Amino acid sequence: MRLAAIDIGTNSLHMIVVQVRPDLSFEIIDREKEMVRLGAGGLDGRALAPAAMHAALQVLSKFRRLADSHRVDEIIAVATSATREAENGGAFLKAIGDQTGIRPRVISGLEEARLIHLAAVYGVSVPADTAVVVDIGGGSVEITRGVGATVEVGRSFKLGVIRLTERFVKSDPLAPRDERKLLKHIDEEAGDYLDQLARAGFDRVIGTSGTILSLGAVVAAGQGRPPHAPLRNRRVAVKHLHRVRRQLASLTLEQRLRVPGVDPRRADLATAGAVLLDTVLQRLGADEITLCDFSLREGLILDYIARHRKQIAQAEQYPDVRRRSVVELAERCRYWPEHAAQVARLAVSLFDQTRGLHGLTDREREWLEYAALLHDIGVHISYERHHKHSYYLITNGDLRGFEPDEIETIALTARYHRRAAPDRRHREYAALGRRRQRAIRALAAILRLAESLDRSHSQMISGLDLHDRGNDALLQVRTGGDAELELWAAARHAAAFERLIAKPLHVAASEHAYVEQPHQTPRVSGQAVRRRGDRRLGQDDPAGAAGEVAERRRPARLRHRMELVRPGQGGDENGEEEKRVDADDVQPAARHGLR
Repeated sequence: MRLAAIDIGTNSLHMIVVQVRPDLSFEIIDREKEMVRLGAGGLDGRALAPAAMHAALQVLSKFRRLADSHRVDEIIAVATSATREAENGGAFLKAIGDQTGIRPRVISGLEEARLIHLAAVYGVSVPADTAVVVDIGGGSVEITRGVGATVEVGRSFKLGVIRLTERFVKSDPLAPRDERKLLKHIDEEAGDYLDQLARAGFDRVIGTSGTILSLGAVVAAGQGRPPHAPLRNRRVAVKHLHRVRRQLASLTLEQRLRVPGVDPRRADLATAGAVLLDTVLQRLGADEITLCDFSLREGLILDYIARHRKQIAQAEQYPDVRRRSVVELAERCRYWPEHAAQVARLAVSLFDQTRGLHGLTDREREWLEYAALLHDIGVHISYERHHKHSYYLITNGDLRGFEPDEIETIALTARYHRRAAPDRRHREYAALGRRRQRAIRALAAILRLAESLDRSHSQMISGLDLHDRGNDALLQVRTGGDAELELWAAARHAAAFERLIAKPLHVAASEHAYVEQPHQTPRVSGQAVRRRGDRRLGQDDPAGAAGEVAERRRPARLRHRMELVRPGQGGDENGEEEKRVDADDVQPAARHGLR
């Protein structure tokens, strides 16, 4: 099912077109936005200006044509503060229906707040957190508090940036006297409510809307981030926003237009917006705000889906927004689910069995699992260089619930699952800090080995155990069939993993290679495991002992040994040497129909 959601706001008109999937998630396939200043001069019960209505009708006609081009099943449209308050709001709604066929409904401030909260927690992923959501529009400000998607308290205040600018910004730059009046007005309108939220407490503050995102862009530009850098899920310190407020309030419009990151279309409203946001955050006692580009239109989609579940699809398969988002991206790129799941399972097993060496946490473990699920999606573009295509698709795949640096880490881990190893000559990798670079080296080494252990895409490996034998390590794999290709590929691609563990690695099938295992290998805990005189690798070493030390300890050139031990056979009886072929150039037989 395809849906279009339209927000007829006081400052801007927004539309998104989405594809709703059977699991009740959605993908944005198109979006449009026009700033028409519908509420300029028409707030507080006054009439909407004819010129503003005419501009809005033209934009909505364009929206209708775009929605029709996508063959949407339904258009959901709402009007907010400007239309809600205007004396000619009814006539404007009738004109919209007559000229475009779109039938908007006017929603209350409380309903607007609920829908915005729903979208914000969906976009940022706070399933168990108590979140305060702040949305600054042209005519009103919505502030809610709730656990997950459930709103406990919510209010809408007539404190939008157009309204405040028209009433209080009488000079350019803003005069101190006018700023004091503005602050007093904000306090009178929302002060008690903000104090109530501060006393109740919260885990995070989420900010949505163009005003807040534009102020976040000014902070990002001041920190040297490139223009158009993603803002979703970026955390911005309140102290940085306070500096932006003081800067913008001291400048003329012409000077504000030259400030890096300032949206020229919002420059005249930026002063009132900065004062309002800073005042709200200070009153809440917040240290930072998380930016979110999901707002009312996404809330409309989510609300529609929730009320039409039976008509759309069965209940969601993946309750966690991060995992759901990863699976959605993988499915869009037509991934190989069995292969991806197998590589992810083997990768996290290797991660768990080497915790004592790499010293990484469950956070990095999650990144590794998601990188494993997505490592081959670049084949959707082409097999050659698919690791680089995977990087591009992950960084531009609209993953929800992740901060930008998390997405970059997952993407780079997937990018380095084959071919070149992490290299400081690579721009994206070099831009990261040393700690994040070290994590990516470790995760990519694990992923590269795990991927080779399903080289045939047949899921022959049912489990694995890594043992420290002193001068080397043994990776013993349990198989459910002929895993010779997997063992060969693992031996070919073990070099990065050997640098991680600081010793040569030998790969061997267990003595019961073809005996089907009665159960899956459980996740390995952090406790030491001993078997036949071996010790589980890394458990007795201090956290992080490998790292750069591993590189120095590893011999300049390691010999790889592959052992295939079948029932009734010794290892490598005939002494024949495996033909040396680059495993990356041998595509899985199942993929190309070869037998």
